[in-house]
Amino acid sequence: MIRKTLFATSLLTTTLFASTACSAQPAAAGKPFRETVVADFDAPWAMTFLPDKRMLVTEKKGEMLLVSADGKSRQTVATLTVDSAGQGGLMDVVLAPDFATSQRVYFSYSTAGEGGKGVVLARGRMRPNGGGGERLGEIETIFSARPFVEGNGHYSGRIAFSPDGQYLFFTNGERQKFTPAQDPKMTLGKVLRLTLDGKPAPGNPLVSKGFAPEIWSYGHRNLLGIAFDAQGNLWEQEMGPKGGDEVNLIKPGLNYGWPNASNGSNYDGTDIPDHKPGDGYEPPKVFWNPVISPGGLMIYSGSMFPQWKGDAFIGGLSSKSLVRVHLTGTSAAKGDQWDMGARIREVEQGPDGAIWVLEDGGDSQGRLIKLTAK
Repeated sequence: MIRKTLFATSLLTTTLFASTACSAQPAAAGKPFRETVVADFDAPWAMTFLPDKRMLVTEKKGEMLLVSADGKSRQTVATLTVDSAGQGGLMDVVLAPDFATSQRVYFSYSTAGEGGKGVVLARGRMRPNGGGGERLGEIETIFSARPFVEGNGHYSGRIAFSPDGQYLFFTNGERQKFTPAQDPKMTLGKVLRLTLDGKPAPGNPLVSKGFAPEIWSYGHRNLLGIAFDAQGNLWEQEMGPKGGDEVNLIKPGLNYGWPNASNGSNYDGTDIPDHKPGDGYEPPKVFWNPVISPGGLMIYSGSMFPQWKGDAFIGGLSSKSLVRVHLTGTSAAKGDQWDMGARIREVEQGPDGAIWVLEDGGDSQGRLIKLTAK
């Protein structure tokens, strides 16, 4: 049953950014794009574009912001009660496939509850607030990870809709607990396929084997990016332990190995068996040693950078980079890795084909930067 959740909605305020907000910088040596700082936030986590080119941006502490297309003004459309300790907070935000008519917005966040903490999937509708602005109303929680556990890490919480708009794919991290990724009854360490109402999608592949009915694939660690390509292939990236960050092609019913197989090692230095043929685990298409600490994932379909059409772009957190992965059908290969000088949490494609990145905040500045062709 869908549980209604009450959230306080902030008064809508319009804030002018500093005069330096839209300062264009020349393309740095070795970078085939120009960088223009459009806005600055505290600790942004994700963003998405509305049809009119405005943006929704999530802040870790729980604010959902509606930002003008030029970045010069913003308004708070909702303030969510989240548990923002550690890696928690207000996370992903994605428009419903039928947003033009439904005005629905889907988002994820971490919260405390019975047993500890967990990630939840929620949705609301954009509505006029009566004062010339907008708010996110009719907010409801439609799915919660199972079980809630102690700790502040590996929530994941990324959202992607199937190309036909009928299903929602939702990532649940293994919460730094290792073994839940292989537990058939838990949703932790899994890619889930749900209906748009948050229920288990019919026809999920592992129900007959006794798995939780939401599970699409399993054996994952911390899944911070998921996206479909133009051919309908589902790609996912996740953080490995000490080494072994991965890009995976997600297929129904497969086991991706964690914590039994990884091309990295445990943080205490103990070995984890590498992926190898015949081990029963689906290996990554690409992996990194040392790590890049992958953040958001976007698959490029625009025309501003035609040479990269169909490729994947990943934000690098500890690597402070923007990473390109060349995709060809169901194969992947490492491409460019550009030094961005800050932790990159999110990568999105803009309406005109520009690439947009969000810095992570905290040790980084938290800026929204637009990348355009030279």
